[in-house]
Amino acid sequence: MLVAAQAILGAQMPMIFVVGGLAGGMLASNVCFATLPISVIVFGSMTTAPWLSPLMQRWGRKTGFFVGAVSGAVGAAISAYGLFLASFPIFLLGSYFTGIYMSAQGFYRFAAADAASEQFRPKAISYVMAGGLLSAIIGPQLNKLVWDAMIIPFFGTYVAVVALNLVGMFVFVLLDLPNEGKAQAAAFVGKARSRLELLKTPAILVAIICGMVSYALMNLVMTSTPLAVVGCGLSNENANDIVSAHVLAMFIPSFFTGHLIVRFGVVRIVTAGLLILGMAGIVALSGVTLTNFFIALILLGIGWNFGFIGATSLLASAHGPHERGRVQGLNDMMVFGCVTLASLASGGLMNCSGGTAVEGWNAVNYAMIPFLLLAGSALVWLTGRNRSATVGA
Repeated sequence: MLVAAQAILGAQMPMIFVVGGLAGGMLASNVCFATLPISVIVFGSMTTAPWLSPLMQRWGRKTGFFVGAVSGAVGAAISAYGLFLASFPIFLLGSYFTGIYMSAQGFYRFAAADAASEQFRPKAISYVMAGGLLSAIIGPQLNKLVWDAMIIPFFGTYVAVVALNLVGMFVFVLLDLPNEGKAQAAAFVGKARSRLELLKTPAILVAIICGMVSYALMNLVMTSTPLAVVGCGLSNENANDIVSAHVLAMFIPSFFTGHLIVRFGVVRIVTAGLLILGMAGIVALSGVTLTNFFIALILLGIGWNFGFIGATSLLASAHGPHERGRVQGLNDMMVFGCVTLASLASGGLMNCSGGTAVEGWNAVNYAMIPFLLLAGSALVWLTGRNRSATVGA
């Protein structure tokens, strides 16, 4: 059921991420704010996680997932109304409600982790994330059919997103989470560590850092991709196909990422993800042909998959059941806080850091370097601590 939810409801995210920047550029008075709708979505996700996670620990995952689906439908309806009125503020308001859905979708992976045994946990997370493969096919192809179906550009996309949420929420009626009662009972048993104490735990800290960097850099580059593709002389259809290939690359590896984590260890898989993200930047900087865009965005998707699923697996094994609500909410607040900043920076770097689309695209990719170094250093530090603890034992 979680895989189905990821496939059906998750299809809205590639649709919105493709048209959000283009619609923002159409509505905003300043082109530097073109990607602001994407930033508001991620900001909505960041500000939702701290209250949605405790709500789900107390009232159950299904309640939170229904809240997310309803918010996704409301957000798309408001965004469509904003397009109808040509109102950028109303369009941004709809984007915020979409962010509530995005936050709820992020907890699908934690629901899988909570329901699985410790040995099966990385695979369970991967299988749920693999549901995004279907969303990567459904979303962009549906987008092609509907984004020009009405007189107002992109209006049809948001109408279709309303329908996806209304249909998809019925998946949760069939969802049965066997360990949810135990998790809710655990919320009232034992003393959970404070947020500061949790961040002082090396594995939790490094998991959050790697999750932030993997997701933020993926978002930084993906958000500006449609603008870069069109700005470099390619078509809207090219932009849609490139983002579709990127989203496929995000989720296809999920069929084996969990197996790789079990076999080689989570730190090695996260490290591989960071290296692949760096390779994506190198390819993007080497040219702006259609081939360059496709290869760079495919590598970006694979790197995100290894880095983000690895970070989620590391986090899931670093806390007790009674701390799930606090840890998961803290993680997603920090991850999507960083992603919000990345999406804000993406539009500024793309549109306002140079005189041409090529210069803006290069600035976006150069911005990846310091954050990859940060996450890589964190992994080296954690590995060193683990080795010292093993030798000391």
